[in-house]
Amino acid sequence: MITHGTTHRSLRGLRATLRRLAHQWRLPAELRARLTLSVSTVAAEELDAGRIVTLHVAPEPTPDGRPPQLAVRLRTPLAPPGVPAPRDLPLPAERLPGAVTLWRVPTQSCAPMAESSLGQLGLLQGEVRAGSAVERADALAAEQDRLTRELNETNSGVLALYVQLEERDEQLRRAHGRTLRELEDALRPPPVRIEGLEMAVHYAPADTHAPTGGDLYDWFRLPDGSVHITVVDALGHGVTSTRSALNVTHAVRTLALEGHPLDSIVARTDEILLPFDGELMSTVLLVRIDPGTGRLSVANGSHPPPLLVRADGTTTLVEVRGRGIGYPLAGSEAVRHEQLGPGDLLVLYTDGLTESRRDPIEGEARLAAAASRLRDLPIAEFPGAIAAELHTRILHSDDTLALAVRRTMPTPGGTP
Repeated sequence: MITHGTTHRSLRGLRATLRRLAHQWRLPAELRARLTLSVSTVAAEELDAGRIVTLHVAPEPTPDGRPPQLAVRLRTPLAPPGVPAPRDLPLPAERLPGAVTLWRVPTQSCAPMAESSLGQLGLLQGEVRAGSAVERADALAAEQDRLTRELNETNSGVLALYVQLEERDEQLRRAHGRTLRELEDALRPPPVRIEGLEMAVHYAPADTHAPTGGDLYDWFRLPDGSVHITVVDALGHGVTSTRSALNVTHAVRTLALEGHPLDSIVARTDEILLPFDGELMSTVLLVRIDPGTGRLSVANGSHPPPLLVRADGTTTLVEVRGRGIGYPLAGSEAVRHEQLGPGDLLVLYTDGLTESRRDPIEGEARLAAAASRLRDLPIAEFPGAIAAELHTRILHSDDTLALAVRRTMPTPGGTP
């Protein structure tokens, strides 16, 4: 009786031994393939884990005198739980104690071909090609496993890099936003502190990621004691419009401090700036308030009119005709005068406040109603409350500026 016992550390070596023994025992090609695939399926997990398997092949006599069966035993270190049941393998098997899987294979003769006779008979060309194909398949499978691992590692690396880039981008956006907000704060002066008047302002950009815009204001005290307020709305958004608005406020401040009449400042600003910036277009509103007497003066260049809210809740739009910077025939056609009494409130704003629904007339009516209802709020809360009231529904997003000035009630023994 001829038996064969071998140990194996690789799937390729195990398959080569099986093919050689199958040729020796003259197994049909289909049976050889099923046996090789079945044994490989059972052994693959153990070999991949680096463990050794033992293959034992021996003939077993049959009781009826037919050619002997070939008993193929595969011993693995552990019972193979992750493989199909023995009966479900391409060539059914039996599971024996001791982690042994047994295949009984019918043979065509009672003895195998000798090793030397294999060379004399030669292998069929098709079998040689089949063996080569199996080897190539093994090599391709190994290469596919390697490429799959490398691809998974690459994908993991790309995902990690993507997350890092997203985090970095978010950090840059936040830093950019902080820088722009600091720039905005530097461009927007705090309220003037002067007895007889209290002031507050609210500003909100159209795009929170780009908080600069063309809506700017300026307020300062003139040598005669009156307070000058400038409100500007330059065409466009972002840093370019901020630069244009800043040029306007600086030119107006220079002209006002030089003593130019209020009704000439809009036209003179246009004359100064247009030669340097032919694309500049901006509305501008100029207001003077005498805190002692309450005298109010207004000049306008295409800007929405201020809203005067009396202490009793009645409202008036202080309208003045005029054309803004960069418009044909820029300038204010007149200066309108009003009287602020104790408790009266003046609201200055840009069109982003009243045109959020694209209808300025409706916006002005809603502004008047809201300002009348909210007039007794503390001055620091009033501009923000007005913006929140008018922006309950926004159809047209724009930079928004709301500025409020209230003439305070006279104090005992003091000036109003």
